[in-house]
Amino acid sequence: MKLHGYFRSSAAWRVRIALNLKGLPVTHVSHHLRNGEQRAPDYLALNPQGLVPVIEHDDGSVLPQSLAIIEWLEETHPEPPLLPSDPFQRAQVRAFAQIIACDTHPVQNLKVLNRLRELGHGSDVVLAWAAAVNVDGLSACERVAAKNPGPFCFGQAPSLADICLVPQLGNARRFKVDVAQFPRLLEAEAAAFALPAFRDAAPEKQADAE
Repeated sequence: MKLHGYFRSSAAWRVRIALNLKGLPVTHVSHHLRNGEQRAPDYLALNPQGLVPVIEHDDGSVLPQSLAIIEWLEETHPEPPLLPSDPFQRAQVRAFAQIIACDTHPVQNLKVLNRLRELGHGSDVVLAWAAAVNVDGLSACERVAAKNPGPFCFGQAPSLADICLVPQLGNARRFKVDVAQFPRLLEAEAAAFALPAFRDAAPEKQADAE
């Protein structure tokens, strides 16, 4: 199994965490996003969107989209679980994850920021946009997580929520967001980084890190 990604991609980061938690081996294939390698014809043949991550199997089958990949891992390798057993709690964890993966990350990723630059916005405006998007999304996550016991976002074990949270906090720091305003999220992040599965998935630990 190959994971096509990039060390700083928060979506690929999520999948690395999930693979580590499940104890699954994978071969990492890097595509340098800032150099446009995700738009190469051979990669577009795998994923017409030109985005990472993608899981590729030996038989040639491929699966894009980080949440879809993680849900597939959960269904095919259910231990340890990344979703609660209670249906409503499962939905709550998915909703938290979607705040990040659907409503926060996509509008501050490299493709969107480059488009803002193409429209004539200066660097200060672009970075302020990215920071504001992170603050909005993480503020909502803080309020949701504050209603639940810790140390993780939803209790005593890491879940899909933590898998999405940790990379997004990494993004927020890159855009100079003061994350001290999110104490409940920092509690969950600290619990996550106590685990090798989270530490080993960090961007700076990857072979293609710069």
